[in-house]
Amino acid sequence: MKARTTIAAKPQRKRFIARTLGAATVGALAWVALAAGGPGGSHPETGTATVVADGDPGYAVEDFNYPQADKILTEQNIVLKRGDGHITLADCASGTGLIEVLAREKAETICFRVVGNSGWLTLEIPAVYAVKGNDYDTEVDMTVGAEEKSFDILKNAWTAVGESAEEQGREHMLVEIRTSK
Repeated sequence: MKARTTIAAKPQRKRFIARTLGAATVGALAWVALAAGGPGGSHPETGTATVVADGDPGYAVEDFNYPQADKILTEQNIVLKRGDGHITLADCASGTGLIEVLAREKAETICFRVVGNSGWLTLEIPAVYAVKGNDYDTEVDMTVGAEEKSFDILKNAWTAVGESAEEQGREHMLVEIRTSK
């Protein structure tokens, strides 16, 4: 009968397994602490976030809300809601290649810069009647009452939208811009 031999695990494998188990344990404990409202979770009475550790940086969670939307609403009376960051409000004098929007209630053209291969932005601009496209394929969604309409925008040319593209001449609100290359 042959003698049975057992080969011990290599030291590197043992360290790897120990590190993996240690990291998993720490992660599980952190998850339990957050779920229970412990340090780094929400305050049990107020529901507000608490500091994880003094001096350590926090973490960011993307919510796709438009940055400084309140300030833009106050200063320019334009409601910018959410987007992927590839379509942003721009100064019309800042260059070429912008999407331009004309609205009856605005004295000036409203411009948007597009970067990346595609983008989307939800917003509210009432009484929009024309949009000038750029080098991107652009589509805008507009509402009139409870009805929603979509318009394909010509590249680098003005396109009649909303009240100027409808026989009844009803005011349309621009609610979304989508672009792709």
